[in-house]
Amino acid sequence: MKERQFLPITRQEMEERGWDTPDFVYVSGDAYVDHPSFGTAIISRVLEDAGFRVAILPQPDYKSAESFKTFGRPRLGFLVSGGNIDSMVAHYTVAKKKRSYDYYSPGGKMGLRPDRAVIVYCNRIREAYGDVPIVIGGLEASLRRFAHYDYWDNKVRRSILVDSRADLLAYGMGEKILVRIAQLLDRGVPVKKIRDVRGTVYLASPDDKLHFESVGGYSYDVLKTDKKAYAEAYRLQYLNQDAISGKAVTELYDGKLLVQNPPMPPLEREELDHVYALPYLRTYHPSYQAMGGVPGIEEVRFSITHNRGCFGGCNFCALTFHQGRTVRSRSIESCVREAEQITKMPDFKGYIHDVGGPTANFRKPACEQQLSKGVCLTRRCLAPKPCKNLVADHSEYIRLLEAIQAVPGVKRVFIRSGIRYDYMLADKNPAFFRKLVRDHVSGQLKVAPEHICDKVLTLMGKPSISVYESFKQSYFAYSKECGKEQYIVPYLMSSHPGSTLNDAVEMALYLKQNGIRPEQVQDFYPTPGTVSTVMYYTGIDPLTGRSVYCTDDYHEKQMQRALLQYNRPENAPLIREALIQCGREELIGNGAHCLVGYGKTKPPAFSNSRSTRGSVSNTPSRKMNKSKSQPEKDPRRKAAGGQRGKSASAHRKGRKS
Repeated sequence: MKERQFLPITRQEMEERGWDTPDFVYVSGDAYVDHPSFGTAIISRVLEDAGFRVAILPQPDYKSAESFKTFGRPRLGFLVSGGNIDSMVAHYTVAKKKRSYDYYSPGGKMGLRPDRAVIVYCNRIREAYGDVPIVIGGLEASLRRFAHYDYWDNKVRRSILVDSRADLLAYGMGEKILVRIAQLLDRGVPVKKIRDVRGTVYLASPDDKLHFESVGGYSYDVLKTDKKAYAEAYRLQYLNQDAISGKAVTELYDGKLLVQNPPMPPLEREELDHVYALPYLRTYHPSYQAMGGVPGIEEVRFSITHNRGCFGGCNFCALTFHQGRTVRSRSIESCVREAEQITKMPDFKGYIHDVGGPTANFRKPACEQQLSKGVCLTRRCLAPKPCKNLVADHSEYIRLLEAIQAVPGVKRVFIRSGIRYDYMLADKNPAFFRKLVRDHVSGQLKVAPEHICDKVLTLMGKPSISVYESFKQSYFAYSKECGKEQYIVPYLMSSHPGSTLNDAVEMALYLKQNGIRPEQVQDFYPTPGTVSTVMYYTGIDPLTGRSVYCTDDYHEKQMQRALLQYNRPENAPLIREALIQCGREELIGNGAHCLVGYGKTKPPAFSNSRSTRGSVSNTPSRKMNKSKSQPEKDPRRKAAGGQRGKSASAHRKGRKS
């Protein structure tokens, strides 16, 4: 059996393989990690499997064109990706402050990739080789394929295909797209003539005949100034992201027509199995060892991805625009084979950290008609209530978990990806819920109610808080049933479009009533490709056309965030200011119902009054203050792989569950 090798990242490694030139040079903003959780590894291994020579150029010196000449001019072209996440999200917090750590760089070192990496890399390639074919892809390119609001510039930027001067853009999951492009280039088809491949975006003349029926036609000159037109254009894009029903979508740029072909159909089970069976080495290139390795591998080293796509439909999540709303999954046998590989790794301790994906407990499309008609364009599968056609069934997922648990060397299997608890509750058979609580929680379960006000949850695409309450009640009942003291860690989001300061007060009251003291709170982060970002920029819900309250005031965002962490002394001044601004001074004081003390301010005359305002009781009981929603340190967590690492929170564009 041929020994597995890393793909070459230096000219010497290429020549050791006997190559004089590669077919493709894959330029990435990430360090090279040969693991199927990294896009660079998947695409390069898929192309290798299809018979093409691929060299990797990870994090090249972007300040000149010289690094891009490492392998010479590739026979067929360059493939360019910003990495596993958008380079701007990798570099900046939601407060637009520079991050100090890059989880996808050796030793976590910052500065090894540029801002707007795809554009910079393409410009350097053009400097080096002029008209060489360039295909861009990955998350950064995929989510910026149309005119898009850019939070960091606070304006609508052009399609990244226009700004990068690349020839083609591959959006979504690119395996079939890139193989098809590679085959056409190999046959001698000029890259400018490749216009019929699904899942691609290209530039044409407005007079050119298109291969697919199209919608859209908005001009960038209109979109960059007219917020209503921008929201309408996004709606058309959103409604045409299904491989079965989607049409081509067009935009105009200075006499050029940008064309997004309809999506490529998702990989079916046998195809997914094949992709995950390719010869990944499951770690970073050895050249990074002296620098401390690549931190991003730690989250996924002993984890298994069993599915793709998500019909959850959260508005703040970019999955709809990237992986799509149609779920596909790997076979149980394929996942078991991967588990067997993991058990042979020298540092494996017996714990599979995750068997999940975008949403852990999805294994198949939401309903049978999605297979023939595609996803519903104007309805959601789960929110605000589960669709009557939803097939909620965890039976195959249970079999998958049992099969991995039975692999020799596996002590325990955990689930750390997000789960949709509303989907769990829609399943009339509680077998999975019980199994989850009994076998797959390492002391605490992280779920994402996100907010407590129904009007905000509706704008998020999430179910009512009453659904979370029902889930929580069952979770603790099942934990007690199996003799375990376990906890819930709720993910919460501040300042999402639709959330007012009064809503943040109501959430703080809810948290106090339930004894929840969040360690982390996610501020809404407007990133390209999401419904919520369109709301933030335009003040319009693009799917309904209704106006939405949004704040871009930094101080108000600080107050909303502070309210969600009401227990922190350093937040007290902001909380007092917020309560006074909302006319909720009765919540300032020493009473059990109060959110914050007086501090140095003089107590108001009505300081002992009791408020009946708001939908949440203001009198937390002693019992509720000891709620199991408040996690305690659990020694089992260390053995199970610890808490979710910072790499997940650092690039979390939207909650997946």
